[in-house]
Amino acid sequence: MNGSDDTAEQGAARPRRADARRNQETLLDAAAAVFATSGVEAPVRDIAARAGVGTATIYRHFPTRADLIVAVYRHQVEGCAEAGPALLDECPSPYVALSRWIDLFVDFLVTKHGLAAVLQPDNTAFDTLHRYFIDRLLPVCAQLLVAAAESGEIRPELTAYQLMRGIGNLCIGAHNDPRYDARRLVGTLVAGLRDPGRA
Repeated sequence: MNGSDDTAEQGAARPRRADARRNQETLLDAAAAVFATSGVEAPVRDIAARAGVGTATIYRHFPTRADLIVAVYRHQVEGCAEAGPALLDECPSPYVALSRWIDLFVDFLVTKHGLAAVLQPDNTAFDTLHRYFIDRLLPVCAQLLVAAAESGEIRPELTAYQLMRGIGNLCIGAHNDPRYDARRLVGTLVAGLRDPGRA
């Protein structure tokens, strides 16, 4: 086989890999949306319908529900991590960027709280994911807080860990009690960060 044939085959492989990656991201986005509204025990057929694929496609990528939930967890962590700097660039102020990032974080926590029950027999896997979550998201939250504090929009005394822990505590139980509006309470917390002199 000559060099031009090898190059052609490599060129064909790259688009296929890119397509497979996009298809998997579509599945994970669909699963995350369904988990956010219906919990991590939502039927796979609901996820398949949202993604526009058959259930067999989901099982081919994720043989077990735990595999799917862990993949969604990692996908959402990466999405939150990448969103922080992007929001700082796109939003009219650091405080707006922080507020929008926290909205994404709250959506993610719905899946996170359901993860513990699914992975309970495997505490090592859960601990590993928790460390990954902290390592990826704590610096992003800190960057947003520092930017908002330096712009004079919020008071500087709260740390990223305190804020993330507080939001997490407010979100506990939100997925199994329709009367509990975690987003509203978190919104009150975020509003309380404002510097009174800038309100």
